[in-house]
Amino acid sequence: MTNRFRHRLAATAFAIAIGGTAGIGIAAAPPEVASCAGCHGANGMGNPAAGFPALAGLHAGYLEQQLYAFKHGTRANAMMNAMGASLNAATRAKIAAYYASLPVPPVAEPDPAPSGLGAQIAMQGLNTGTPHAVPACASCHGDAGLGQGRFPRLAGQSAAYLSAQLVAWQKGTRGETPLHLMRHIARKLSPADITAVTAYYAALSPNPAPGAPAAASPDSPPNAKAGAKKPG
Repeated sequence: MTNRFRHRLAATAFAIAIGGTAGIGIAAAPPEVASCAGCHGANGMGNPAAGFPALAGLHAGYLEQQLYAFKHGTRANAMMNAMGASLNAATRAKIAAYYASLPVPPVAEPDPAPSGLGAQIAMQGLNTGTPHAVPACASCHGDAGLGQGRFPRLAGQSAAYLSAQLVAWQKGTRGETPLHLMRHIARKLSPADITAVTAYYAALSPNPAPGAPAAASPDSPPNAKAGAKKPG
């Protein structure tokens, strides 16, 4: 089952819930979720203006990993570190399962689709074949940024949130993964690169409506910046 089809099924579940059969396929909300909703929204779609991310539909394993990281300090955020401190493993699992079960409302993809440097980084990467190569974000997060397994959805997250995470990986205040893959990637990105790629993903739909165009290919040739970046 493709990510796009999976999200369409979630949209169908959302429509059914609105029609008066709420709760079908959705985990019961643990009491702790009431505190989460203040920032992440009652529907789990976040608050882009404030930089609070959407959690709805993300992989439960990823969400549980983040709550563990906040509790143990391997992901630094004063608010979330305080929230996570009191959560035991069972409660983390319940919260993660709840948000993973929430449907993502369908949204049309932008037309025209975003292009340029952000699309190049997302779809092709940078400096291919050099020691400073940045792999395409799509290789882990999917062509439409909808996520793959524990690699989270980027599409539709706010640019402010995504930028803050890349900077956190650069600074070492995010380190919840054992191989530190994102830390190594983020440290190869310039501020201009971060601005471009986060704007690209923020413009994409978190749940493309049926018949929506695919995410754009870059309008610059592959590896246009190859060899152009200095070691960082």
